Amino acid sequence: MASGSGGCGLDLDHAVDLRSPASGGDTAASTTTTSIEDLPADVLALVLRRLDGASLAALGSASTAFHALASDPATWRALCLATWPSLHDRDGVLHHPRALFADAFPFPSSAPPSTPTSTCLPKRLVSAVDLHHGDACIMSRVIETDAASPWFLGSPFRIDALVQEGFTAPLLMMTPSELSLSWILIDPRTGRAVNASTRRPVAVDRKWLTGDAVARFTLVLGDGGGLALDACVTCDERYGHVREVSLCVEGADGGGVSGREGLPAVAAAMAGPRKRGAEEEARRRYGEFVKGKRARKEWKARREGLLDLCCSGVGAAAFVSFLVMLMFR
Repeated sequence: MASGSGGCGLDLDHAVDLRSPASGGDTAASTTTTSIEDLPADVLALVLRRLDGASLAALGSASTAFHALASDPATWRALCLATWPSLHDRDGVLHHPRALFADAFPFPSSAPPSTPTSTCLPKRLVSAVDLHHGDACIMSRVIETDAASPWFLGSPFRIDALVQEGFTAPLLMMTPSELSLSWILIDPRTGRAVNASTRRPVAVDRKWLTGDAVARFTLVLGDGGGLALDACVTCDERYGHVREVSLCVEGADGGGVSGREGLPAVAAAMAGPRKRGAEEEARRRYGEFVKGKRARKEWKARREGLLDLCCSGVGAAAFVSFLVMLMFR
């Protein structure tokens, strides 16, 4: 660990030698050792704010002094605001910043989540959405959704992050594969949260009719691939125009899921275990999810083909029987 200001660095992993002159005109070397814990608390707090969440939590287990510094709510609040700039001026969801970071930064585990009761379902969802292209921030906003309304429960689960029809990003040319999206869902009643998107696109689809590109940040819930949180960014890469940023819940057959069916899955993901550093696993689970959808569609097409063939056979047999009856009448 190193910190410095004004171009001067201080190596905190090594002892600092302090030499003082001895009496009688002779210079004798007396060496004392200064550890990192001897630095002022405000200096250490500034250093700790440059760490990521995992390093900060690990440092808190090193000693009692570090535990007190690493548990400082101001440090975790600064880390949350650096990770999700959309949460600025949203003090209502930052009462416990360390718990929020522990919930929202890792991916939901692939373990099958338990089904929550209806009383545990969120009544309101707060979405913090931050979209970047490289180092440039394209969009950063918070959307509040009434998850208890009959309209939300009866309609397909969908949250739109755009207020207007679209907007032009501060870029002349846009590469969808260079987009990064952070979409977290927060239950303001319980303070629980969940990461609802991968940070990098798992796939980029092209709409050849309109020329738009759809970057998918889909996060599959569970290894079974039953449901997926499908966060999508639709953009015109030629002009850097973002048309749509949305979050839906998709079923295993590729169809949309209603709010009544999707909300328990979101609540279960909030209450379930987490897994850190699972970006590649999220991409693998999405690939398996797509293969499963394709296999189900092919099976459905074969079943419908067999059903059509049976219906045609029954119709032909009925027609032949009718003709035979007319001939021998």
